[in-house]
Formats: sequence, structure tokens, C-alpha cells
Amino acid sequence: MQRDRLIGVLSGMGAGALWGLVFLAPKIAPDASPLLMSAGRYLAYGVIAVALLAPRWSRVTALLDRKAWLALAWLSLAGNIIYYLFLVVSVQFAGIAASALLVGMVPVAVAVWGLRDADAPPLRRVVPPILLAALAVGLIGWESVSREAGQRDTASVLIGLACGFAALISWSAYAIGNSRWMARLPQVGAHDWSLLTGVVTGGVALLLAVPALIGSAGAPPDQWARLAGVSVGVAILASIVGNAFWNQASRLLPLSLLGQLIVFETLFAFLYGYLWEGRGPTVVEIVAMTMMVISVVWCLRAHRQTTEVIVDGDR
Repeated sequence: MQRDRLIGVLSGMGAGALWGLVFLAPKIAPDASPLLMSAGRYLAYGVIAVALLAPRWSRVTALLDRKAWLALAWLSLAGNIIYYLFLVVSVQFAGIAASALLVGMVPVAVAVWGLRDADAPPLRRVVPPILLAALAVGLIGWESVSREAGQRDTASVLIGLACGFAALISWSAYAIGNSRWMARLPQVGAHDWSLLTGVVTGGVALLLAVPALIGSAGAPPDQWARLAGVSVGVAILASIVGNAFWNQASRLLPLSLLGQLIVFETLFAFLYGYLWEGRGPTVVEIVAMTMMVISVVWCLRAHRQTTEVIVDGDR
């Protein structure tokens, strides 16, 4: 049990490191519209997923029923298309820091929802680390939003923050629903579930591609080359590999602990943002990120104590 928890935690951290890259994509290709960036990324994701899943297509799809396909459809929208559209707008209007701040609230939302699970630890054990994570996000928010507000007009910042909050809601719904459905379908491997999500997402992205291309007609060749590179890179690293890591973590960890691990996406997003902006973190940001790490370790200890109690009870 403890080995599974460790593998699950490491998988969640790996997913966060790769997912943090998506915050850089709008900065690398700033001229692309949010719709075009979303369509490009998920078309690439879909094509790669189809190629990887093709040799096992019949065997894997035979494990799914109509409800599972419908679940894949709404998970693809919530966790990929809709989430990324809002995230791109948030990064473009409010900056990497503010966007990472809002998405960083996902652990709080998911962990609170996960308290309803039968294997969740007692409320008194997880409330302190959840509050610590919320305080850390608040500190980073105060620091980053203040900085962005000084560089952009207030209306742009507010639009970006609103879209960041919408991305938070969309991804929280995906994280909860994805964990639930993977538990219902243990016969489908974590990697195959990620690829199936990619196939469905690619189909939706194909529908978005037409209006996205029409709206971007006349763009110079270098812009298309940059967009293609970003789309393929993010599709492979974040969507294929990152999602596979996350699905593995979803299978091994309870939801209330799984939600805490999403803080690593925020931490890595800040790290990549610092590298892109050519600066180091401020004192407030260092304190906040340290608090986030402590929150994850604290929550992990709470779950380990719960596991020990259950094991002792079985004896």
C-alpha cells in the first residue's frame, strides 16, 4: 500500500512538471488566438493518440460501453478543450503568475470534494493542510496580481482573472470525474484511458479547427511554424505523457490526496515563468511555495495515518 502511494505521488509530481509547460505556450506563440491554440494542441494530441492506440484499438474499445464514451466526451471538453481555452485567455490577459494562482486552487476544490469518499481521512486531519494550501495560493495571488495590475489595464486583468476562475472550475470537474470513471473501469489501463481521451479530444478539436483557421487566415509562415512546434510539443509532453502520469496517480491515490498533488503544476508553472521572464522569485513567493510543499507532505502524512488505522483494524 505504501509503495503504491509513493508511486502515485511521484506520478502526480511528474504530471505537474509537464502540465506546467502549458502556461508557457501562449507566451511562445502570442499571436495565435486562444481558439487556434486549443485546436492546434488537441489536433496534435488526437493524431498522436490514434497512432499509438491503433494496434490495440479493437481490444481496448471493446472494454467500453456507451456511458464510458459519453464520459470521455465530457471529460475531453472539461479537462482539455474548455479548460485550455480559458487558460490561454487568462495567460494572455492576466499573465502566467495570476493564471497559475487561480488554477492552483484546484487542490483545495478537489480535496474538499474528496472528503466524501469512504477512504478519506478524518476532517480534522486534512483541514489544516488544505487551509495552508489556500493561504499559500492567496499569498502568491497578492504578489502576482499586484505586479500584473501595474503593467496592464484593470479591465484586461479582470478578464484574465475571470477566465482563470472558469479554468479552475472546468479542471476541478475533470479531475473529480476522471478519477471516478477510472475507478469504474479498472480493466482499462491508465495509458490507454489517456489515449482514448486524446482520440475524443482530437475529434472535438477537428470541429474547432475550421473557424480557428478562418479567423487566422493570412498569418505569416513563421507564426504557423511556431504554433505547430508549440502544439506538437505540448501535445506530447503535457497531453500524452503528463496525462498518463496523472491517470496512474488517479488509480493509486484517493481523491482527497490526489487533489493536493495538483499544487506541483502551480509550482512548476511559476518556475517556468521565472525562467521565461528572466527573474527569480520574491520572498513572498518563496514563502508561499514552501507552504504549498508543506501542505502536500502534511496531507500525505494524514493519509498514511488513515491507512495504518485501517490495516490495524483488519487484523
